[in-house]
Order: sequence, then C-alpha cells, then structure tokens
Amino acid sequence: MKTPFALFRPLVIITMLISSFSAMAQKRAMQYFRPNDQRGINVFETTKGDTTQFEGIKVKVGGNFEQSFQMLRDQNTAAPSTQPGFAGNVNSLIPLTNGFDLAMANLNIDAQLADGIRVNLTTYLASRHHEDTWVKGGYIQFDKLLFLNSNLINHIMNNVTIKVGQFDVDYGDQHYRRTDGGNTIYNPFVENYIMDEFATEIGGEIYYHHKSGLFAMGGVTNGELNPTVVAPTKIDSSTGKVNRYAAAFHGKLGYDKQVTNNLRVRLTGSFYIDPSASSNTLFGGDRTGSHYFYVMENQNVANGTTISNEVDYSAFSGRYNPGFSEEVKTFMINPFIKYKGLEFFGTIENAQGRTISEKTMRQATQYAADLIYRFPRNRENFWIGVRYNTVTSTIANNPKDVTINREVASVGWFATKNVMLKAEYVNQEYLNYPTTSIFNGGKFNGEMIEASIGF
Repeated sequence: MKTPFALFRPLVIITMLISSFSAMAQKRAMQYFRPNDQRGINVFETTKGDTTQFEGIKVKVGGNFEQSFQMLRDQNTAAPSTQPGFAGNVNSLIPLTNGFDLAMANLNIDAQLADGIRVNLTTYLASRHHEDTWVKGGYIQFDKLLFLNSNLINHIMNNVTIKVGQFDVDYGDQHYRRTDGGNTIYNPFVENYIMDEFATEIGGEIYYHHKSGLFAMGGVTNGELNPTVVAPTKIDSSTGKVNRYAAAFHGKLGYDKQVTNNLRVRLTGSFYIDPSASSNTLFGGDRTGSHYFYVMENQNVANGTTISNEVDYSAFSGRYNPGFSEEVKTFMINPFIKYKGLEFFGTIENAQGRTISEKTMRQATQYAADLIYRFPRNRENFWIGVRYNTVTSTIANNPKDVTINREVASVGWFATKNVMLKAEYVNQEYLNYPTTSIFNGGKFNGEMIEASIGF
C-alpha cells in the first residue's frame, strides 16, 4: 500500500517543532555515559575508555519523546467463541483504521556526583501501558572508588565497573537496541522483538573489562519487577511446598573490539536464572507497552475488562510472553559486526520456564537478524534496514508448538543527532494456534511512521 505524502506532513511538522526543544538541551558531559541521542547508537555497556574530566557535580536533565502514525490491518480464522464474564465473540478482532497512536515521553535525570560516580533516574511521563507517571528505575554506577584512598582498589577499578540499584537487567544485548517508551533513538525499527526481554529489578552488577576487548559481567537481583515483603502462601505445584522468593542470577561473557578503523566485532553470551519467584517478568516487564496498537485484540474482552492504571486492557499487542512467572532459565547469544556503514546484529535465544501451577518446564526459542546500512560515510544519518524475527514456543493444551514470524523493512533519517524520523513496513504471522485461539490464522501487516527526539 502506497502512503500519500500528506500522511508524512504532520510528522515532518512535529519533527521541526521538537527540534527546537532539542536546542535547549543542557550540554553536560558525563563520565562513562551513554548519550540519549544518535551518539548512543551501538553503545552497549559503558566501557572504561571514558576521557571526560571531572569538574565538579553536574546534573543533566534530558528527555525522549515520540509520536507514531499507524496504518496496520489484521485478520484471523479463529472460530467464534464466548467466555464467562465477556459479552459476544471473544475471537473477533478490533477493526483498525489509519491514525496517530498515543504519544510517549520519558524524563532522564543524570548526575555526576564525584569523579567516577554517576547516578541515573528515568521516569515514564506518558506511555500506552500506564496512565500515570511512573519511575522506571534508578541506579548508581561506580567506575572509581577514590573515596577509599586505596592505591590497590584504584588499580582494580581501572578495569572494573559496579552498578547498584533498580535497572535494566543486562541479559542479552538486544535490550540496548530496543524502544523504551518515548526512547526510540537506538532502535532502527518501530517495535521490539516478538519476545521482548526487558525487566527492571533490584540488585547489582559487576563488570570486568580487559584491554584486549574481552569482558565479563556477573549480577544478582531480587527477580521481581514489583518487590514484596509479604510472606508467600501459594503452593508450588512442582515441589508441593510453599513458594519461595529466591535471588535471580545473570551473567555475560563477551568480546568487543574495534579491529580496524572500518571493522568492529562483538560477540556475547548471556544467561538469566530465577529458580522461584513471586512473579518474574523477564519477558513481560515493559511498563510502556508495544508500539503496534490494538493488533490481534478483541473489543468484547476490552469492554469486559476492569482497567486500572492502564490506557488499554492489553498493552503488548504483537508481542509474545511465554508466561514463565515462577521459574525461568534462559540464555542468549548475540553477534554484532559493523563494517563501514553496514551492520549485522543477531540473536539466538533458548528459554525454559513455568508458572506456579505447572509441574514441568516449557520451552521457547527465538531467533532474530537485523541488517542495517547507514550512510553517508562519517555521518550515517540515513539508514535502510531489514529484520527477520521468529519465536517458537510450547503452550498449554496445544499438541503443536506455536510459531510467530515477523518481517520488517525500515528507512530512517536523523535530521540532527537529536531528531529522528523513520518509517517501516511490517508483516507478522501466527502459526499452529488452535481454532479456539484468537491467534488462529492470525496475521497483521502495514506501515508505521514515527518521529522521535532524544537529548
């Protein structure tokens, strides 16, 4: 379907308006910091190569804003069905039309407290999932411990980074490239993976960086997005005992090297293990929601759902959550190669888990490949890209594993390092779902346009 230029005009106007706001961004250089604009693309964990001099306490107030225009259509072949508590057919799809989606915005506050000590606080000002302003999380990062007055510790900290607080769990590399509410700057596409690994948990991470390009990370968290001090009372079906809230462990081993001026090579392997939880949300911890609105959703279910702190009853349209809320064991491999303007990012993931009512583990696998070409050389403010993403998973009461496939093509432009405009075509299909599921014969496709600012 061809998009008339008139549809782009409102977003071009938005782009120009928000460009004026970016000029007011505070120019505060932070140590060991990932910029919130184009300079933060393909930055993963911060390294020890920071050259910013400490000149006293600094506070940087920044933000992310996005507005998208959606032109998606969906269909399915599910059999009509009714459910207690809901009126009408719960397998029919909400009719869609072209239009603007709800805008999203983030507020970022970073402070350089001392030499090598930085703190971050990110707040979701407006998002699809939550109506109210919510604190995403905050953490303190130590790259120097000069206050201990120890030459030995200073020497150790030349290669070590310590992170403590409530933060994005560093499982895999894809979460460094995902869209996070109003922050779409790092993502060359409008949406994230089908199975979106993202959660903020309370804990700590320790990184060791070697000058060869090798690095390692070990972390421990509480395994919960919403922590509790209320003693558990539910019985775990697998053990027959009262559920327990165990610590979750994760780690990463990788190599990241600028081999030549034109070639960068990165390869990482990650794992995350939570043996028991109140409600683990590694695959459902996003508090902002999908950027594909209302695809494969049912209006009758929406009408019969009590909405609380949500804009809509289902904020994760187009995504798949395997529901490993009680126990999860998962690992991921991510290769990244960038040669001049051409970059490849891949994901191989195998996850196992269960709910508290399940006795055995289920499995979900995910594969993804992004191929992006950025140009012109030395600026790379334009890009074209393609993505293929597929998930196969076991679901309850279904003889076959279900599969979801997605293909995306994208084009984009950084008008300035703070202002971005992108458009994509997406096609997603649902396979092997039973006729009683709304996803039976499911498919959606169409175009998306998104304008974004980050500073």
